[in-house]
Amino acid sequence: MSSEPDPPFPSREVDYRKRPDLYRVARGERGVFHCEPYKSELLPLWAFRTPEVAEESAAAITAKFREYLAAGEFPGADLARKYLQMGWTRARRYANHAGGRKYDADGREKPRVEDPVKAAAAAVFKYAYDTAREDPEYVRLRDDHRRRYG
Repeated sequence: MSSEPDPPFPSREVDYRKRPDLYRVARGERGVFHCEPYKSELLPLWAFRTPEVAEESAAAITAKFREYLAAGEFPGADLARKYLQMGWTRARRYANHAGGRKYDADGREKPRVEDPVKAAAAAVFKYAYDTAREDPEYVRLRDDHRRRYG
């Protein structure tokens, strides 16, 4: 066993499929762009331009979520859940603010202008996110992971 300390979470240097013990259940969307190999498997599936694109994307990410659950790969399932969450939050930002920019050049918050297309895309991801987050097998694996690894 190495005497070197574990790298901080999240780390691009860790293969979380091989080292699930180093994966930490973190708040929000932490790790979505760092946790390999899951990031490389999920990021290409993530899109929210229109409700139709969001439906396809959420379905593909949900399929990966189910694959990870079936394989007992909690880090992958958790990252897939985070991509669904990120689809919802990013689409909501674009629904509320044209171009996804909340602040103007002077740092003042821009007025909200509802984009119904992005709002519909956000609703697609919100439903998929809520469904994944409440999935009994996901909850069981999450609780087990926390008990085992912190």
